[in-house]
Amino acid sequence: MKLYVCAYTAATFRLVAVVLVLALGMVSVAPSAWSQESLPPSSETTEGGSASSAGMGAAAGVSTLLYLPLKAAFAIGGGIVGGLAYAFSGGNENAAKSIWTTSLYGTYIITPDHLRGDRPIRFLGVPETEASAQAAAPMEPIR
Repeated sequence: MKLYVCAYTAATFRLVAVVLVLALGMVSVAPSAWSQESLPPSSETTEGGSASSAGMGAAAGVSTLLYLPLKAAFAIGGGIVGGLAYAFSGGNENAAKSIWTTSLYGTYIITPDHLRGDRPIRFLGVPETEASAQAAAPMEPIR
């Protein structure tokens, strides 16, 4: 009986360690993704010493602690299902990408801007349409 309990405890410890490493990896990647986004300058600054900004920061932190594990589990599941869709569809990349885009993209960390309603919280990723991809592409000059 003692051997089974020890094996169960070791397996549980490994599972918890893997989940923590994945969570820390996701948290360390998110700030670099934020720095690549270009946000329009706002007249109001949210940084400062006011109690309101501290409260919003704390609420955003608690919200992220509740939201991030659910989003990460959904993204990991979507990555696996997308890989299976790719394999079972005979290498159909569009089938896999539709699953991957929906599950892997989206909001991972809740910020005070999300709580104020300035930015939407997107649990599901939004696929980039061809029209928006062409609009984002640089235009060639007409000669």
